[in-house]
Amino acid sequence: MLGKYLNGYQPAKHRVAPGWSEWDVAGNGYPGFNYDLNQNGKVVHYASQSADYMTDVLSSAAVNFIKQQTADAPFAIEIATFAPHAPYTPAPRDANAFPGLRAPRGPAFNAAPDADAPKWLAGLPALSEIEVAMIDNDYRKRAQSVLAIDAMIGELQQAAAAIGAADNTYFVFSSDNGYHMGEHRMMPGKMTAYDTDIHVPLIVTGPGVAAGRTVEEITQNVDLCPTFTELGFAPAPARVDGRSLAPLLHGERPEGWRTLALVEHRGPVRNLADPDLPGPRSGNPTTYEAIRTATALYVEYADGEKEYHDLASDPHELRNTYASLPADRKSALHAALDAVQNCHDAASCRAAERAERTAMRN
Repeated sequence: MLGKYLNGYQPAKHRVAPGWSEWDVAGNGYPGFNYDLNQNGKVVHYASQSADYMTDVLSSAAVNFIKQQTADAPFAIEIATFAPHAPYTPAPRDANAFPGLRAPRGPAFNAAPDADAPKWLAGLPALSEIEVAMIDNDYRKRAQSVLAIDAMIGELQQAAAAIGAADNTYFVFSSDNGYHMGEHRMMPGKMTAYDTDIHVPLIVTGPGVAAGRTVEEITQNVDLCPTFTELGFAPAPARVDGRSLAPLLHGERPEGWRTLALVEHRGPVRNLADPDLPGPRSGNPTTYEAIRTATALYVEYADGEKEYHDLASDPHELRNTYASLPADRKSALHAALDAVQNCHDAASCRAAERAERTAMRN
């Protein structure tokens, strides 16, 4: 386990978590420099020299770990970089990359909320020229900081090849959240149910995974645990909510695959010590539960507001059309959300997904 474990982890206070043979975990590593790592129980400080840049330090530790393995013995390694999280610190060598790069100007960029937008979003003023310039600067720094991650992936692939494991090693790349940058007039943030925030990359290479193939089925981060256990020839814990993605990776189409993803949020976030505290105008919704299907987004807020976007006609989620839905459609959406929200293991979640398909058809 390398990099970010949990917000609040303190290298000098907290122990190595059970089950890991290699532990290189940081506390507040968001700045990229001047941080501590708990390295197998010993606290090591990294300062502000180029060699201390966290993504590079994690890459070196991961390469060293891989080169201690053998091609015929299974191993698993998780590398959780802090980049490209704010403050978006790039490696010094990349600080001048992508000159002039700007944030994408899609239809939702600086778009006024519609008349039926939820209260937390309604009324946001247009972004100023200064705010747009700040967004562009942050976007460019995020792209710069990803260059070190890209280099790290190449180094990991080379390390696997060096021990003869290039053809029997899976590489899985994903993220815990997306990020809006100017959409809906919001400053950079990640707390909403919109696709900018919930639609994250999931890229896999490895044995039996066809190159260049796109899988359209809906997957969630809860699927990663049963996926890794199956790929590692171990049984998944009975209490996990997700399903193994291994069949999808290998070109199969499992019967009865889910047709929606559950999205949950607790807010608004107000803890000043939280490194994820939303900045001003960055989107800090009240508590909500939501479902994202292949064609729609449906949100129920704790204050009673509801939001619905038909993604065929409104792919950028600019028009809340919940009020115009027929009563039976509203009822089916609520029932589907309630079912998947309240399932608590693989079997009950599969049953909830089946019930959801029936409800959504009726």
